[in-house]
Amino acid sequence: MAVADATMRGVRGTAALAVAFAAVAAVEILWLHLLQPLGNRLTDSLQRVQAARVAPDPQIVILDIDEASLGRMQEEAGRWPWPRAVYAELLPAVLAQQPKAVVFDILFTEKDSLRPDSDEAFAEVLRTSEIVYLPMVRLDPKDDPSGVPLREVADALGLKKTAAADPTAHASLLPPLALPPETWRTGTINYLEDADGVGRRYYVHHDLYGWQLFSLPARLAHDFGWGVPAQDSIRLSFRSGSGGFRHVSFADVFDDLKAQPRRRPVNEFRDAIVVIGTAASGLRDQRVTPLSSLYPGVEILATAIDNLKNARSMYETSTAWPAVLALLLIAATAAAFAAGAGPFLVGGALLAGCLLLLGASWFALQQLVVLSVFEPIVFAAAFYGLTALLSWRRERAARLHAVAMFGRFLNPEVVRRLVDRGETVESLSGRSCEVSVLFSDIRGFTSLSETRPPQEIVDLLNRYFSRQVAVVFRHGGTLDKFIGDCIMAFWGAPLNEPRHARRAVECALDMERELLAFRRELGEAGRDFDVGIGIHSGTAVVGFIGAEQKLDYTAIGDTVNLASRIEGLTKGVARVLVSADTAQACADADLHFISRGAFPVKGRARAVELFEPSVPR
Repeated sequence: MAVADATMRGVRGTAALAVAFAAVAAVEILWLHLLQPLGNRLTDSLQRVQAARVAPDPQIVILDIDEASLGRMQEEAGRWPWPRAVYAELLPAVLAQQPKAVVFDILFTEKDSLRPDSDEAFAEVLRTSEIVYLPMVRLDPKDDPSGVPLREVADALGLKKTAAADPTAHASLLPPLALPPETWRTGTINYLEDADGVGRRYYVHHDLYGWQLFSLPARLAHDFGWGVPAQDSIRLSFRSGSGGFRHVSFADVFDDLKAQPRRRPVNEFRDAIVVIGTAASGLRDQRVTPLSSLYPGVEILATAIDNLKNARSMYETSTAWPAVLALLLIAATAAAFAAGAGPFLVGGALLAGCLLLLGASWFALQQLVVLSVFEPIVFAAAFYGLTALLSWRRERAARLHAVAMFGRFLNPEVVRRLVDRGETVESLSGRSCEVSVLFSDIRGFTSLSETRPPQEIVDLLNRYFSRQVAVVFRHGGTLDKFIGDCIMAFWGAPLNEPRHARRAVECALDMERELLAFRRELGEAGRDFDVGIGIHSGTAVVGFIGAEQKLDYTAIGDTVNLASRIEGLTKGVARVLVSADTAQACADADLHFISRGAFPVKGRARAVELFEPSVPR
């Protein structure tokens, strides 16, 4: 049938759409990554919540050149940048407390031509300790041909030579040139941004034509035996609970050097990793991170050291994971639609699934695992939305088809109720129902047609049938068909009607009154215009019957045949006759039945008793 074919086309269309969405999702997730920035934003928001719950390593302390230090030390050290003698004066006091390491987040790339003795004083302090680390920067690789020969600076920079090392390679680097090479315990502090400009990763090492150059955190990890990850970079696990890393103002420590007696604890840096840098906003050493758009660079360095020291950097799943997840979500949604589930049910299930995925992503983040669920959710939601829209359009087309089909036979209100229930041609076909069938045939039509022009006869019949069909609809009947000048209607289908017999009889009596009114309008010409109405109640098979090009909603069976026979017996007996079954079914109705005797009926062994109904006066 047409609706069944439309359903199959819908299933095939859903499957084709699912395949198309799955292909686009795979291409986007595995290659294009256009939605990745939005996915990163989701993960960032979760990470902000997670980071606030976990405190960083308390043994990592930031000796902060903050705004207060810049102001208070201006008389002593001048404007920024300070002479290196400041660090030469402070560093021995810090080292005397036996920290694990002192890490500078300040570049020393240019010699102080005005105060060479200041640089020398700093260098002299550095020569006395092997736990002070200095930063360097990896410059743009396009300038490598004019860079330093790696073979010559390998020892000073701590380069690791691999089997693939190119002995003639040059690289553009910016080491601490203001200080002598023997003081260089160094590594890079390059900030590693993703494509969206947010820094989420930190270098472990740079591959310089087969030479490995450690980042500064990785240099510490190597020297202290924390373990150096094999990958080029790590995804940072930011931790800001309890106010983040412990900050100590540089000026506070420097001023305490001259205090007598000393006011600060003598062991506040013992066994600590002291990171000397600036969080002052005025010095603009701030970057975009998942936690903030103005995150101090010294905090990023401290975070990388924390992650390597405690082996708690983030683990990122393979890009195949979100691709497979997207395929599963799309396939499950398509299967649900194909199985006939409604859009609200499918949408609710998909929403629940997406919430579970977000919950799983949050839980995984607590275990330092990044689960990318944004793109699978987006593609599944987009597929659902488009499929639901197409499903709605197919349902709307089916409803319009049903309205067109049922509107030929039923009262518009009955049609609305059927459509609201989602009934289709298929669902209403092949039912065995208890019904009451009415046949109404015109009498005296032949003599009338002999005295009138054909067009007038047609107009007259149309007027009569319109009035009688309105009566049938008013009593909730189903108009089956017109057979010549005969009307066939029934009650009890497609909507179940326990009082089908009563309604059929009341309709017949109303049709009789409508006939008399119509005859009065015709005047003398309608004197011989009459009808015979027969009704029988019983079981019949009801449904759409016919060819695909033309279907009729009709009732078939012995009940229909007997109702037609009863109508034929009305001539000369009564205008309306009903069977005993119909009369008995109206026992509780305000109707009166007069027996008109038993009549032989073709196809029946026993005579059929017939009754004339009326309304008691």
